[in-house]
Amino acid sequence: MDIIKIDHSESSLVIDLFNKYRIFYKQPSNMELCRKFITDRLKNNESVIFVATTKENEKIVPTGFTQLYPKFSSGKAIKIWVLNDLYVDENYRNRGIGENLIHRVLTFVKDDNANHVELSTATDNYHAQRLYETIGFEKQVPNADFLSYKINLT
Repeated sequence: MDIIKIDHSESSLVIDLFNKYRIFYKQPSNMELCRKFITDRLKNNESVIFVATTKENEKIVPTGFTQLYPKFSSGKAIKIWVLNDLYVDENYRNRGIGENLIHRVLTFVKDDNANHVELSTATDNYHAQRLYETIGFEKQVPNADFLSYKINLT
């Protein structure tokens, strides 16, 4: 298994996996939307994507990916990375790919001098929760000092 950081010219390695990831989270399949979203993020340097690959019959096969977004705290004057997406193809699960992707992320974040990595997962995604906690992520309690708000614009 290899884990590579891709740029926009390599976005085709992750499009199918990203579509499967969205389907996992109950979104409709839409390869064109996925292609545009991933390509735009990479072209605009708005995210970092690592792809796990393996070689089968001399062909490189993408088996999983993770996508990170930068975030900053003005008050604390720190950089944070948000691990927004992590997905391993069903045919390659239980082989340590997700764990290896996360460890690659942690190395990247340390090398980038960021303060920490944040992530969220579905409340019923117990497999992911177990993985994150095994690696050392700590479940966060709601912050009593700040309230979160959002407004939908679409």
